[in-house]
Amino acid sequence: MPAASPQPSPSQGEGVPAASPQPSPSQGEGVPAAYHVAGPRKSRARINMGALEGQVAIVTGAGSGIGREVAIRLGAEGAVLALAGRRTEPLEATRELIENAGGRAAARPTDVGDPEQARALVAWAEAEFGRVDVLVNNAGVNSAARTLATTDVDTWNAVFAVNVTGPLELARAVLPGMLHRGDGTIITVSSLAAINPGPMAGAAYSASKAAVTNLMGDLNAELRGRGIRACTVFPGEADTDMLEKRALVPDAAARATMMRAEDVAAAVVFCATMPARTLVEQIYLRPTVLRDMRADVQAALDR
Repeated sequence: MPAASPQPSPSQGEGVPAASPQPSPSQGEGVPAAYHVAGPRKSRARINMGALEGQVAIVTGAGSGIGREVAIRLGAEGAVLALAGRRTEPLEATRELIENAGGRAAARPTDVGDPEQARALVAWAEAEFGRVDVLVNNAGVNSAARTLATTDVDTWNAVFAVNVTGPLELARAVLPGMLHRGDGTIITVSSLAAINPGPMAGAAYSASKAAVTNLMGDLNAELRGRGIRACTVFPGEADTDMLEKRALVPDAAARATMMRAEDVAAAVVFCATMPARTLVEQIYLRPTVLRDMRADVQAALDR
């Protein structure tokens, strides 16, 4: 069977079991009330000081799904946001949501799979805002090829470039400033596929998420004594745009059992807002009720 070319898709929680039935969320559902856009109003003053007031956060993959929800919630905690993603329009929509609530954000189109662009993102954020306190590695891709037989080297490398090398280059770029201040938090959205690999998530994706998980462990082993915290969030099946890339696209009934983007975002924000004395190393998230995925697995094997 010929190898499929890599196709970028938001990648968190790919190919892992799901939760109790709930209606599908509409755009912005579950977002703090202050972040819902009302008519043409351009800004609102933030009333309460948040846990991240005065801090600057980079969020990759911030144009949709989990990344957008993370950015909105970090903004609600007072963080200034440097938003990154491949597509300009969705990034600008996220920026507007944050600014409409009285927050501050700027957006830069970036392919984190390109090391030069990843490094340039950090340089831009530091020039724009003066520092980076929090890095959220949320951007990720998968490919149409899910089995070893259909995954060629180019496909494998394309997935690893975004899911592993991107977080590595971003971490290396933010660390000098963090180490100088003696404080910094790096959060990576991995996947339960890192510990439960299979054809639904695919060989390249599962391996890349395992690799970036170990990268976060290495950061803690080397630098936690100097104030750096590396946190990894492992989502199970979540209802995000990435589902459209599957061999068997889940229907409404299947999606109703899944976690939502805001559920994963809440875990990321939890890691970011803990006191500096506390490191949340890993968080595992699973849907409460696991659905039958046999047809999904077979479709991935048959593709």
